[in-house]
Amino acid sequence: MIEGDHPELSVGAQCRLLSIARSSFYYALKGETEMNLALMLLIDKQFMETPFYGVQQMTWHLQNEGNAVNVKRIRRLMRLMRLMPIYQKLDTSRPAKGHKTYPYLLGGLRVDRPNQVWCADITYLPMRRGFLYLVAVIDWSTRKVLAWRISNTLEADFCVEALNEAVHRFGPPEIMNMEHGRAIGSSGQATSVQPVHVLRLD
Repeated sequence: MIEGDHPELSVGAQCRLLSIARSSFYYALKGETEMNLALMLLIDKQFMETPFYGVQQMTWHLQNEGNAVNVKRIRRLMRLMRLMPIYQKLDTSRPAKGHKTYPYLLGGLRVDRPNQVWCADITYLPMRRGFLYLVAVIDWSTRKVLAWRISNTLEADFCVEALNEAVHRFGPPEIMNMEHGRAIGSSGQATSVQPVHVLRLD
């Protein structure tokens, strides 16, 4: 919304008109530190061997290996990597009191044609010097990847770009299926994605 080279309005004037701080225009997201990237590689390697390790067990393992870490840091990194330990969980499927229940539109639905149901999900790709995040939009009927994007941050923009490309190339689907998620908005703050499993596009 702000044009850095506007012929009449300065950046400060545009920010005042939009009621936002001027510093937000120059804000740039910062990646993970070298130490955190190294820890994420260690976590990934250990999790491949012991996928039942939770936050506490992973913290103990890294501490025993000589790493100065605490539970808080490992919890944040494992959430960022979307690692969930494999173990029998308690009955937590019952919604909390006052929690809004959203309809699940795919129950009993027969998916038998293209553009009927799409899904989108994000995963991370461990690299030599860090991580990249991959989002893919897939057609449930054909199993075809309709669009994908890679990003080095969890900004929401690359997810929106992938969905826009898929819609532009193939037209909108009848239903868009998504998981709960976490994204980084343009302000740099982490925000939870609206907990809607399925969105019907009319």
